[in-house]
Amino acid sequence: MFEGRALGYEGETVGEVVFNTAMTGYQEVLTDPSYKGQIITMTAPHIGNYGVTSEDAESRQIWAEGFIVKEASRLSSNWRSRQRVQDYLHEARIVGIEGLDTRALTRHLREHGSQQGLITHIDGDPKRAVAKAQSAPSIVGRDLATAVTCKEAYRWTEGTGEWAPSLGDKPRSDVTKRWHVVAYDFGVKLNILRRLVDVGCDVTVVPASTTAAQVEALKPDGIFLSNGPGDPEGVPYAVEAMRQLIGHRPIFGICLGHQILGLALGLQTYKLKFGHHGANHPVMDLLTRRVEITSQNHNFAVAMAHPISEMPEQLPVIETSFGQVLVTHLSLNDRSIEGLASVDHPIFSVQYHPEASPGPHDSAYLFTRFTQLMEKQHV
Repeated sequence: MFEGRALGYEGETVGEVVFNTAMTGYQEVLTDPSYKGQIITMTAPHIGNYGVTSEDAESRQIWAEGFIVKEASRLSSNWRSRQRVQDYLHEARIVGIEGLDTRALTRHLREHGSQQGLITHIDGDPKRAVAKAQSAPSIVGRDLATAVTCKEAYRWTEGTGEWAPSLGDKPRSDVTKRWHVVAYDFGVKLNILRRLVDVGCDVTVVPASTTAAQVEALKPDGIFLSNGPGDPEGVPYAVEAMRQLIGHRPIFGICLGHQILGLALGLQTYKLKFGHHGANHPVMDLLTRRVEITSQNHNFAVAMAHPISEMPEQLPVIETSFGQVLVTHLSLNDRSIEGLASVDHPIFSVQYHPEASPGPHDSAYLFTRFTQLMEKQHV
């Protein structure tokens, strides 16, 4: 039991309690559809000091089930701010809490793992509150992508504009749209779509349930699999669609899309103890040996038959029914798999978020790698 002050909308909410270590980007975190089913604890002690603006939203609404902070700032001091985070939560009917010891809560989650929790402003009975938390459904096996995906296909044309990261030596004005990409929306963040446009893609976003035949009918140059909430084993229809599409088009997956590709290739996934949530996670690219600081948000990961305990000298190889798959990236925190690439097919994926928002731009090059893969297929 942690006691604090009411924040946001007055009411009650349940969800899996996780912690996020990002120091900024709370609005992008709240509007990331990957947080559907979860209550977010921010480890940074002061949240809301630069306010909220519609430009920073990563989807059409807040998806988190609840919000936990040490202190929500009463003052929004930024020229871009349009409202306080308290008012933003209230308008979206998001139940939150502040004033509790978020360090103690984070230690508890690290020691005991992510677990179902309840925030209540209306029921002061501890026994009833604990019982409600204990009876809340787990995210394991649940199809949460259905709740956050688009209802029908649409075109996306907006890039990141003045906020775009560098594309190397090539001037941004020289980038022309050449590649038609079908993007599966399992809970896609808007900045992913902007990054695809930045590198020259015409993007058609399709619902999570779109079949392989429907994708083929669109005749794309490449297929993108987005991030999303919950357990990848909860979306078997997406895994089956990928099995049918492997070998037909270049495929790039991020986060849940990475896990879906792993399952489609015949690998397994597992639930992490407390997940990876933050904008400061170190990952090593095993091909270049460079370390990238990454933005992450996932509770599941792709498994290997023999977990990697030490940093390998060569890229680990996994034999699958679709040929050999290389482990290309590893977490420096826990050695979990952060990237895969097929030897025999134009496929690669990463567990983290190269589009950032929030987070650093260390991994933005992966979107260019996707266009290079499509270009290679056309040679």
